[in-house]
Amino acid sequence: VQLQASGGGLAQAGGSLRLSCVVSGRKFSMYAFGWFRQSPGKEYEFVASINFSGGTTYYGDSVKGRFTISRDDDKSTVYLQMNSLKPEDTGVYFCAAHSGRGSYVERRNFDSWGQGTLVTVSS
Repeated sequence: VQLQASGGGLAQAGGSLRLSCVVSGRKFSMYAFGWFRQSPGKEYEFVASINFSGGTTYYGDSVKGRFTISRDDDKSTVYLQMNSLKPEDTGVYFCAAHSGRGSYVERRNFDSWGQGTLVTVSS
């Protein structure tokens, strides 16, 4: 499976960005997906995930109420709408496909990863 993330860039604090992740090589509708981020000098952090039907979503504590994950099965694309951005949201954002086993919030349960897209939030 291949995942191609895009949509990163520079935003001001309080602004918004929407990330997209186009998935190919796998039957999109059968899988769950997630977003993780890595900020400078920090470990990977869980951001959000969505199950195969789109009916269940999970969010990291630091983004709850500000970010929204969604999916469009017709376009084989997963989105991350990011609102009320903060400087601490700065980092490289990665989309990933869930392996089908385990929780939807642990990095080890996602077995295919995109290349990442850089988000920079200025104060």
